[in-house]
Amino acid sequence: MWDRLRGLLGGQDSPETRARPRGDIADPAFKEIALQLTSTAENSTPDWTTSFGYIEDIDDGRGYTGGLVGWCSGTGDMLELVQAYTNAAPGNPLAQYLPQLEQIMDAPYKDRPALSHRLLDPSFPADWKSAADDPAFQRAQQEERDRVYWGPALQEAVRDGVGPLGLAIYYDVSVNHGPGDDDESFGGILAAARKAHHPPARGGDESTYLAAVVEARVKVLKAWGDYQRHGRQDIHRSLLEAGNLELVPPFSWSVYGDRFEIGSTPPPR
Repeated sequence: MWDRLRGLLGGQDSPETRARPRGDIADPAFKEIALQLTSTAENSTPDWTTSFGYIEDIDDGRGYTGGLVGWCSGTGDMLELVQAYTNAAPGNPLAQYLPQLEQIMDAPYKDRPALSHRLLDPSFPADWKSAADDPAFQRAQQEERDRVYWGPALQEAVRDGVGPLGLAIYYDVSVNHGPGDDDESFGGILAAARKAHHPPARGGDESTYLAAVVEARVKVLKAWGDYQRHGRQDIHRSLLEAGNLELVPPFSWSVYGDRFEIGSTPPPR
């Protein structure tokens, strides 16, 4: 299928893309679209504002996963989020768990999932859901999302000269694979794609290059054992196949068997 897609792309933009002038990818409308696309993969809804209180162990070896982008007790970003929240709102319901989250992160990676339950159960999930109603916790989640995931994705998208779809792909990879330059992280996946094909800023064809980014992240997902046939990579494959590099509504996509649609440019939130 993917070989067929690359053949269909053929280095050509769709008529819709050619007819639309390239917009500023820093436009908040493009951010909102990207947030909605990733939210459908993370929380099965385009309304990312409903996910502040999400918390569960999805049995992926990373302990508890929670919030807008799936902060994990076993990877360190949840600790950073709770620290940021506590700096903004001392005495919040999650501040009491900072010592336990630090202890989890001091342990070997393989021990962190079990420690997450031993040290945080039984009250942590309920306290997380309670904190989700606090505007300070909602702000902390948005600010940490932007600092750790959105900001680096936007910076690299500008560097590579990709458009709104490229930015949405970068953001999703950033969220799913995390920051860093190793082969399995955001920086390593982009490095692999840049090695395979030049990005637009270096004279490469945008569709071909973005297809290489998707392929590089699929390779990592398969190595992790997390690849699903109709998983989050299909969001970007379908938009690439349609040639919608500018994310011009209306368009639809499917992920994990669910179908979603953006009928018009959504207002930023």
